[in-house]
Amino acid sequence: MDEQEFRLRADQAMEDLHRRLSAAGDHHDLESDFNAGTLVVEFEDPPVKFVVSPNMPVRQIWVSANLRSFKLDWNPAQNAFVLPDTGQTLAAVVAEAVSEKLGEQVSL
Repeated sequence: MDEQEFRLRADQAMEDLHRRLSAAGDHHDLESDFNAGTLVVEFEDPPVKFVVSPNMPVRQIWVSANLRSFKLDWNPAQNAFVLPDTGQTLAAVVAEAVSEKLGEQVSL
């Protein structure tokens, strides 16, 4: 995948995730902000941030959440960025991390 295609796919994935998190924020104690290509999910009690960002040189989307790092690759068969070990999509990885943080099931 060339740089332009990665940028397009990553932007679409990040915008989709931001929409999903914004909708979840209406029902759960979280806020999301998408700025300059980086998505930040914030929690108030205790104050914690998750960061989701594209990593251009390796053509991955990286998620930092719950003191862990997740590196997702583009999977053409799923038409999504996925975690290679589990096959989870970006939304599924973030939903699981948010659910773990909040102690309740969050669907994205």
